[in-house]
Amino acid sequence: MPHTLSLRPAVAAACLLTACAAATGTAHAQPIAATLVYVALGDSFSAGVGLDPQAPTPGGLPSVCGRSMVDYPRLVAAALGAAEFRDVSCGGATTANLTGPQPDISEPVPPQFDALTTDTTLVTIGIGGNDIGLEQLAGSCLAPLPSCSAAAAGAGDPVGQRIEGFAPVYGTVVEQVRAHSPRARIVLVGYPTGVRAGGCPDTQPMRSADADYLEAKVEQLDYVMAAQAAAHGATYVDLLPSTRGHDACADPAGTWITGVYPGPGAPIPLHPNAAGHRNAARQILATLGD
Repeated sequence: MPHTLSLRPAVAAACLLTACAAATGTAHAQPIAATLVYVALGDSFSAGVGLDPQAPTPGGLPSVCGRSMVDYPRLVAAALGAAEFRDVSCGGATTANLTGPQPDISEPVPPQFDALTTDTTLVTIGIGGNDIGLEQLAGSCLAPLPSCSAAAAGAGDPVGQRIEGFAPVYGTVVEQVRAHSPRARIVLVGYPTGVRAGGCPDTQPMRSADADYLEAKVEQLDYVMAAQAAAHGATYVDLLPSTRGHDACADPAGTWITGVYPGPGAPIPLHPNAAGHRNAARQILATLGD
């Protein structure tokens, strides 16, 4: 079942909103309605899988989807004072799980689109990485495995080809959301910078060329997402510029992305930590305010 919250503007989001003044973004859709009904769709980058504290289900157990109490959808909902909020983002989700159930060890997770209604006024969508095998790619790029960039070059860059073939799916998703929720402002949220140019082989087990290849595929996926958002009248939030310099190679005090070996209570590898989710919320709020 979607987790519905009733939130008020007075929720402690003042520091988040103050930081928003420095963020940048471009909006291309209708303004948000005065009474905000917000639905968050997405994968682990939206849900905050592994990031403590984890959100409980109505039965009191942690969500099988791994949603965090400090994921960016919750921060955005609190800052905007959403009258209704449903976070149905889920670790491991693909675009197929927007319209169909997501299998799980205990019980299937309902289709994420089940949370959409004709009253929904804001929808954020952060998805696509699992469709093109981003997690598997990252795992294949870790040393001492053979070079993933060399393998890709020798095989005609299959991941890049998958991304190009996948691009129209984003447009389809936008139109499907619009059919369910015609009043909603639809926001596609891109993926953040994971590792900087050249990587950091001394601290993260990835060759420089492989780090660059992995990041190039993230940027390619973000590029097609942005293009499809523009083509279908949705808003795109670009997380790449704001996260450069705060990647997994950054000093621990300044990193917004976990490394390959995260500690207890941290997100899964190469995913946003609490600071990364705060940044994503700032970028979304700034874009919505433009």
